[in-house]
Amino acid sequence: MTTLIIPGYRGSESGHWQRQWLAEDDTAHLVEQDDWENPVLSQWLHVLEAKLAETPDAVLVAHSLGCVLVSHLASRPSAAHIAGAVLVAPADAERMASQDLKFASFAPLPRYNLGFPSIVVASRNDPYMSFKKAEALAGVWGSGFVDLQYAGHINVEAGFGTWPDGHVLANSLRRPQRDYRPQRAA
Repeated sequence: MTTLIIPGYRGSESGHWQRQWLAEDDTAHLVEQDDWENPVLSQWLHVLEAKLAETPDAVLVAHSLGCVLVSHLASRPSAAHIAGAVLVAPADAERMASQDLKFASFAPLPRYNLGFPSIVVASRNDPYMSFKKAEALAGVWGSGFVDLQYAGHINVEAGFGTWPDGHVLANSLRRPQRDYRPQRAA
């Protein structure tokens, strides 16, 4: 089963756990946006939907503004192709939009059940979203919730490189492969 890696604003820099995931996992593919510096929700959704059409039943592993992108995708028909999503350190697009209009298209944050299995991973000292808001969104989105304690924005700056627990979380969302071939009676 395919894993789609979905970075946020500015992409995931070299050394980021998402980039390392791509290097370690042959089934992982990057959802590469045309312009990481100027996020436009409609354009980013189009790119993500095209990648989902190529790789249906994928597990999405998103970071920061990428989590917000996935939450907006949940209301669209292509969400039916998502096996699950790990949403790591979601960004507060509402606060970001109030400080910089380039993020306006990502606000407001969706407040409905995502409709697919998901896990929000948050930190108590993330500068891009308060812990309380991340926990509340997980509840509204119908997501599981993982508290990483004091892990900053769960990125290179916060000391995250390879992150094996991320693989464990993503694997927990994978649907078991079933063999529907008829079985011979013994």
